[in-house]
Amino acid sequence: MSLRNERVRKTLMKEISDILLKEIKDPKISGLVSITDVEVSHDNSYAKVFYSVLTDDADKKEETIEAIKKNTPKIRYEVGKRVRLRLTPELNFILDESLERGARITDLIDKISKGEL
Repeated sequence: MSLRNERVRKTLMKEISDILLKEIKDPKISGLVSITDVEVSHDNSYAKVFYSVLTDDADKKEETIEAIKKNTPKIRYEVGKRVRLRLTPELNFILDESLERGARITDLIDKISKGEL
């Protein structure tokens, strides 16, 4: 990955996080939404945005996932206004469950060390 693509990747991560936090006012987005990674194509025309949703309620998680997919055009529009690129990349949001798996593993390790399992 070139230095330019790496800068674009980091900028997209920062800006998409900020847009989700401040600009998207959808009440269905609940829980903690984190942008975990962004993969940008070599020509910056396409970006895979990996995100995680931390919440205990499975229904709220599904609502949040649907709300993010529904708001993808708004998010792309905001990215286009904030990031100066020749072409605003097409965004594809992909759920990343690695943070949840990590939290679950940590919980299991804690239970084992306390002798609860």
